[in-house]
Amino acid sequence: MIQSIYAGVSSLQSFQTGIDVLANNIANVNTVGFKGSTTEFSNLYEKAVNTSGNAITSMQLGLGVQVNATALDLSLGSYYQSDSITDLAIAGDDGWFGLTGPNNQEFFTRAGNFRFDPYSADGVQTDARLINPDGFLVTGTLANNTANSILSPVVDFLDLGNVESQEALIFPNELTFPVIPSTQADFFGNIGIENIQQVVSAEVISPQSERNSLRLVFTQSATQPSSGTSWDVLATTQTADGSTVYDTQTGLVTFDGSGALISSTLGSLNNNGATVTPNLGTGLSGLISNSGPTVTSSATVDGTLAGELINYSVNRNGDVISTFTNGSQSVVGKVAIYHFQNDQGLEAVSGNKFRASENSGNPIFYAQDNGELLAGTLENSNVRLDTALTELIIMQRSYDAASKTITTGDEMLKNALQM
Repeated sequence: MIQSIYAGVSSLQSFQTGIDVLANNIANVNTVGFKGSTTEFSNLYEKAVNTSGNAITSMQLGLGVQVNATALDLSLGSYYQSDSITDLAIAGDDGWFGLTGPNNQEFFTRAGNFRFDPYSADGVQTDARLINPDGFLVTGTLANNTANSILSPVVDFLDLGNVESQEALIFPNELTFPVIPSTQADFFGNIGIENIQQVVSAEVISPQSERNSLRLVFTQSATQPSSGTSWDVLATTQTADGSTVYDTQTGLVTFDGSGALISSTLGSLNNNGATVTPNLGTGLSGLISNSGPTVTSSATVDGTLAGELINYSVNRNGDVISTFTNGSQSVVGKVAIYHFQNDQGLEAVSGNKFRASENSGNPIFYAQDNGELLAGTLENSNVRLDTALTELIIMQRSYDAASKTITTGDEMLKNALQM
């Protein structure tokens, strides 16, 4: 009878722990990236009640129950769209974001509700830091192309470094995309064969980030070949309003009877400190001169104006993208996705943050297919409310039954004492 009371007490203690675990799961049903836990019970050691050795069957008595473990449920939570360009979710149930907390402590999470937070030092905003709601820094690989708040070079794709080289994703709060002066202007069109002056032009970028004009004036040469046409060309580089001329060059351009370009002596021009070359093409590719319909000339020009940072965002490759007022973009970092040999061995720190342990092993990267992110998406808690409530009712009934065994044992003990 006394043993039934002890067994009942162990049941109450164990089922109370189970209820506490379920209560925590239910409380975090809407916590981003939360992973629920399940309570695992095991029998206490058995006590032999017959030691004579003559019994044919086992003569043992269980001594109650204990909590063996509170195991993580690492199943995937549901995804939902968000309106933030920095919200991320890991596609599939394998992978973790890395966080750096106080004193450079390393944590891991499935919650990707991140944001860029301007960091101020002495009242001056200096950095934009990718952080989670607790202010912990998200870790990854830096492109190291933002020194002195000037972008250099432009990066289209960035590979992760090794696990040990990952660091906090911190970027300048102000970033300038440097001007890239134009070096070549490619012209296209048909200037015809009529003895009429033709003008073609293109907008070129100067080292001072100015939109200058490269202007070509075609005048038919006094002496024409027996087949085809010949044009004298006057080329100038000048400000957009024509108030300042930076350079002037002349040349001779010759086309054959089909209108294909045969030769051009037009050279490069100075564009306020940078050299730009007019490219008229070759053959029938580029500028032509024949009796067909006169086509308004067009041009494609390289070079980029300077630009100032608009914002940072993150794409599905985990690349941190800087966007500028000139329409240009560049990768400046990459969010890391970590993996573990034993995810169940991670040590829970809070609702959605974990620490590596001896059981989980150190974080690793996969050599291939390291993981994919979903941009503008969050992973919700993997706790199903209907399941959790059902388990809570079962646990409550178990608790009530355990308390009944104590009451019954107590009544039997009283009866025995009164005999």
